[in-house]
Amino acid sequence: MPGTRGAGAAQPAVVLRAMTPAEFDVYIGRQLRERVAALTVALAPHAARAKAHADHERLLPHGRETAGHEHLVAENARGRTVGQLWLGRHEPQTGSGEIAWIYDVRVEEPFRRSGYARAILAGAEARARRAGAARLGLNVLGHNAAAIALYESRGYAVTAQQMAKPLD
Repeated sequence: MPGTRGAGAAQPAVVLRAMTPAEFDVYIGRQLRERVAALTVALAPHAARAKAHADHERLLPHGRETAGHEHLVAENARGRTVGQLWLGRHEPQTGSGEIAWIYDVRVEEPFRRSGYARAILAGAEARARRAGAARLGLNVLGHNAAAIALYESRGYAVTAQQMAKPLD
């Protein structure tokens, strides 16, 4: 996800807008499938599916209309969808409104490595500030070196860490 752009290269502009109901349905289906896949690293497939669906029900009991959550489409200057953002106004573990939370940020494949992830993150940061948050948090899988590098380049730092070892 980090761009190949030089430090002085201009960041592309994005506009963040609310997802339509149809866009949300496609997005949430994809997000659930990816969450299940990520959970199968630690859980059996049936348990991963159950946990992913339970987590979504807990986080989004009213789907797209759940208070405190924004599901946004990122569009470039030509009006093309370049990515999506799921932004919460409260930290998911404590419920603190001082920490907004990025549940998901993605850039569509054809637009990766072009600076759009940085632009989407900048938009998320601006929205979180306007909502009164003092910090913006997110989770990233430890094996996702590209995402970690991107977040570190934007000033994010590790605040918690989990580790595991497979047992033969």
